[in-house]
Amino acid sequence: MDVLQAIKERRSIRAFKPDPVPREKIEEVLRIAMLAPSAINLQPWEFTVVVGEERERLSRRLIKAYKEKQIACAPGNVRPLPTEVIARGVQAAEGMKPLLSEMGIEFNRFVNEGSCNFYGAPVAIILCIDNAFSQNNYVDIGITLGYLLLTAHSAGFWTCPIGLITAYGEEIKDELGIPDNKNVVIGVAFGSPDWDAPVNRFKSSRETFDTFARWIE
Repeated sequence: MDVLQAIKERRSIRAFKPDPVPREKIEEVLRIAMLAPSAINLQPWEFTVVVGEERERLSRRLIKAYKEKQIACAPGNVRPLPTEVIARGVQAAEGMKPLLSEMGIEFNRFVNEGSCNFYGAPVAIILCIDNAFSQNNYVDIGITLGYLLLTAHSAGFWTCPIGLITAYGEEIKDELGIPDNKNVVIGVAFGSPDWDAPVNRFKSSRETFDTFARWIE
């Protein structure tokens, strides 16, 4: 698949089929994702791939932690966001709600518990970084994440990056045996989409080019 086609087609999927993904397919995607550039080639990314009963066990642990701590999906901003930015989030939520109503699921519960359950995907990929790295190296994780999402799409799989799970990083590390000196950066739900689920009809909109770009000549 052409890379431009992958960029234009890809969107986050929030209902997956339980069908297992062959290990060699996951490895192929990750090997290509690891071709991403990084500052002075430090390659700070670390991947933990969780499948089968271990993935289900992890989800149960995360849902339990969510119900106890009630840390919900939020942008995690350090000061109030501009109104136009907030409006984009509201627009996305409002666009998803009618589809969730068809499924008989309340929005907040779906997004929060769904995130903890990786939306039923058969594969959960946890991206970590050693805490010896500075915050600047998180950019490198973002780059390889982009490579991962597009490579997965090109290989015929669909994904959803999940940030909420970082609120439960200690539970994840304990459940998966990830060392204490690692930071959980983000998770990725990975698998084949359930196209019968109404929520998978949702695709977020994008602002016009002029909203984000300016020229200095």
